[in-house]
Amino acid sequence: RQLRIKMLKKMVTNPEGEEWCISKHLLASSMRLIEVGTKELAQEKKEEASESFGSAFELYSMFFAINLRMIGTKSLPEKNKGIKNRFSAIVKKIVDCCREW
Repeated sequence: RQLRIKMLKKMVTNPEGEEWCISKHLLASSMRLIEVGTKELAQEKKEEASESFGSAFELYSMFFAINLRMIGTKSLPEKNKGIKNRFSAIVKKIVDCCREW
């Protein structure tokens, strides 16, 4: 638990109240979905794995959208899929610019 707190403090720019809590849950949920996706992939359930990985990436993107100040915690989408896709697209561009292969 202390290791998680230490590492989150490095990533979460405003470790106060709601932002800390939302960040913690988004990151934990995305990691769990990656674990599920990996297990499904090992069981050759490729479609289910792809869905788990996609959901994990959406949550991961929201984590960075909050911590890079692209969105506030009050304006998180509940059912607006378009806004989640926009964050995912931005994170993909950030990651793609770093590829060296």
